[in-house]
Amino acid sequence: MDEGEEEERKRGMKEEAEAVDTSMRKVKHKVMVMSGKGGVGKTTVAANLAFALAMSGLDVGLMDADIHGPDIPKILGIEDKRPETSGGKMSPILVTPRLKAMSIGFLLPDRDSPIIWRGPMKMNAIRQFLSDVDWGELDYMIVDLPPGTGDEPLSVAQLIKNVDGAIIVTTPQDLALLDSRKAVNFSGVLKVPVIGIIENMSGFVCPYCGKATNIFKYGGGERAAAELGVPFLGRVPLDPQMVEAADSGTPFVMQKESKVKDAFGQIVENVQAFVEGKEEKK
Repeated sequence: MDEGEEEERKRGMKEEAEAVDTSMRKVKHKVMVMSGKGGVGKTTVAANLAFALAMSGLDVGLMDADIHGPDIPKILGIEDKRPETSGGKMSPILVTPRLKAMSIGFLLPDRDSPIIWRGPMKMNAIRQFLSDVDWGELDYMIVDLPPGTGDEPLSVAQLIKNVDGAIIVTTPQDLALLDSRKAVNFSGVLKVPVIGIIENMSGFVCPYCGKATNIFKYGGGERAAAELGVPFLGRVPLDPQMVEAADSGTPFVMQKESKVKDAFGQIVENVQAFVEGKEEKK
């Protein structure tokens, strides 16, 4: 690469960074939802957190940064939607009057199309979701990350720069907790505050006899939070209605009454208290 090409490359990178900054300045709070491993319900938590915030009267954007497993369209029941483009910008999908979403899943030719990309292509897609999507003015942006501590969470943290914090989703068993500790330490390396740990699938209460069974153990997420010195946001019980809600594209926070909804309501309050309390201290 000669000197002229290098200067052009640097100029392009600067313009891209400025475009992300311009877009993200319109977003008051940015929150990453991550997990150290898959299968812990991270996307379900991210979607319902975004939906609950929007139901409370806030303007919310939900960005699906899981390039290889974009499940947000399915969970929100908007798989058939396609974003429109105007003035060089994509419009996110309007889920409700106060909730917008963007996912690579909206851009695939069909639901079964795999994404076979290396790191640079994934980072470019995430950058475009941040800068080339017309998010408008938002109170919160919730970013659903893929499991682990690889390209996507690294790209989001580096591109947004001033992330308010990360929520770590885990299940109570030791293996999931081991990976959650890695996610907490990853956030520390990137200087992203840890909003807290959510213990998902924490105990199953039989709807017939009322007996509680700790299928994946119990309390591990709370112990991990205490050991690592980060907040514990709460635990969400295991409930078949959560699975049915996700499969039907209806967020479980819309249910009229359930222990899961009540537990999650407290978690949402804890998240807001952390994020908005952090803002007051500035």
